[in-house]
Amino acid sequence: MAEYDAIILGAGAAGLFCAALAGQRGARVLLLDHADAPGKKILISGGGRCNFTNLHTAPDRFLSANPHYAKSALSRFMPHDFLGLVEAHGIAWHEKTLGQLFCDQSARQIVAMLLAECEKGGVDLRCGTALGEVRHADGRFHVAGASAARLVIATGGPSIPKLGATGLAYDLARQFGLKVVQPRPALVPLTLAGEDALFTELSGVSAEVVARCNKARFREAALFTHRGLSGPAILQVSSYWQRGDEIGIDFLPDAAGEWLLDAKRARPRSSLAKVLGETLSERLAVRLTERIGLIGELGNMSDKALRSAQARLADWRFMPNGSEGFAKAEVTAGGISTADLSSQTMEARRVTGLYAIGEAVDVTGWLGGYNLQWAWASAHAAALAIAEAVQAG
Repeated sequence: MAEYDAIILGAGAAGLFCAALAGQRGARVLLLDHADAPGKKILISGGGRCNFTNLHTAPDRFLSANPHYAKSALSRFMPHDFLGLVEAHGIAWHEKTLGQLFCDQSARQIVAMLLAECEKGGVDLRCGTALGEVRHADGRFHVAGASAARLVIATGGPSIPKLGATGLAYDLARQFGLKVVQPRPALVPLTLAGEDALFTELSGVSAEVVARCNKARFREAALFTHRGLSGPAILQVSSYWQRGDEIGIDFLPDAAGEWLLDAKRARPRSSLAKVLGETLSERLAVRLTERIGLIGELGNMSDKALRSAQARLADWRFMPNGSEGFAKAEVTAGGISTADLSSQTMEARRVTGLYAIGEAVDVTGWLGGYNLQWAWASAHAAALAIAEAVQAG
């Protein structure tokens, strides 16, 4: 049986980076994945250009049962640290909106960079490997014909199963006595039913809105789909949504004061649909007007009715009946409980040598590069701890 200092399960963003860093610091690392190639989720991220980090990374951009857990790892490996590596490999990049950094060319460059870093660290990478049983005996972890004193769970969550994603991380966690916070789809389109389903006829129509769910609030684009609601604003609030919660939408976030009464006085012969159509798409303007029920000239409408319409447009309520599930979720919320992991090292508190990083852990970032930054930061924390343990003998 081949012996290593650490076996890492999962050759995604977190697993690749952890393997590279630990290997370069002197650890003998085996990186295993059941998929036929590494970094599959990286390749589709950012529309194929990989939104590899976000300049505005901060702990309050992450969801977790323990909102303080991510602070340590995030503070010790920051966006400029990963950006330095990207630039060292000559990868051209650009900043889009809201601090999001993308490759100019292709996400394949990030995967190639991580593989090059793994090669530099002498990492033994094996893809297309059935993991089979994972055993822990005599202070060592045994898997796929190899053993090591340290095992890193970096297999992610069940989002996007067509890429091979599974719930293996949670099975392993439970096997070793770690608690799991109920996993759920996050950054996912929401579905509509009943009267709200009428809006699905607007499939393809988008608008810049403020979307709200509970205390979460995001200003970005919302998109109507044939099943419900999507677009960045909706994906963001979906991470905070639970069945039974309403989604509030402000369709005119830049409207000020009593804008509709002002329009009535300035253009009494205009209709509500026409006024709305100056900011929103005509199809959306007509549908909203129909639902409000104010048909005709503004001059013929009471101030009370217009104030009511204005208030509704600023906080239009949708009651999603569900989401499009893990199949369409960009990430998974929930996961291995942070209560059972060290925030400094990612090591399990009660199982020496067992680590969990990346999406497998109950830390979920906002849309826009935050989840990859968590992958890099948590991998960095674990890799340093593993290297220190190896050097200490």
